[in-house]
Amino acid sequence: MRGSTRQLSDLVDQARRYGVRDEAVLEAIGRVPRQQFVPRRFVSAAYDDGPLPIGEGQTISQPAMVAMMAEAARLNPHDCVLEVGAGSGYGALVLRALAGRVVTIERRLALAEKARAALAGHGLGDVTVVVGDGTLGWPEEATYDAIVVTAAGPVPPPPLLEQLAPGGRLVIPIGPRYGHQHLMRYTRRGQEDPDSPDGGGNGSPGEEYREERLTPVRFVPLIGTHGFPGRK
Repeated sequence: MRGSTRQLSDLVDQARRYGVRDEAVLEAIGRVPRQQFVPRRFVSAAYDDGPLPIGEGQTISQPAMVAMMAEAARLNPHDCVLEVGAGSGYGALVLRALAGRVVTIERRLALAEKARAALAGHGLGDVTVVVGDGTLGWPEEATYDAIVVTAAGPVPPPPLLEQLAPGGRLVIPIGPRYGHQHLMRYTRRGQEDPDSPDGGGNGSPGEEYREERLTPVRFVPLIGTHGFPGRK
């Protein structure tokens, strides 16, 4: 079952109310049937404006937040994107509707398997689901034009910054494990970055990456080597 035109239009309207203006992002939100990525008992709430539990202590993000993060990533049709935290697979498919290639990494095998199943056969292009510590990135496919992290870390993980292409964008919530967080964007300076004074690539981390604070948010904690400690 696919979402009705009215239900998908509701998601687009929600995203607009939160300030999303990128028409490509709004179109993507209006194409991906969210109810196929939530547990059966929550299908009736799939088009509500809020997160929903998906098991393993994780949630599928609020649809408007998925749109906001996709817009913040400034995606182009040929971009290679890494998503950290596959979760249900919903966010990865929205990204795939906007980019050329998407790899999504999930540390929980059970969630990764569910995401693979939910992502199969949508006609929006393949998404590669891998299992691992997302704070280490996925060097096998690096470098990335954009990296989107769906959990909040204390600092931007250095491996993710290092795996950005020149001009690449890391979009990640930053803040304490529970409490006040901000959605941040880190752009790697380089030839593709018009604000770079010297082409970038050789300075300190503060000089090599432009940092922008976007909006207050609240996300589950990012677990891993460069995130918060958690159970294996």
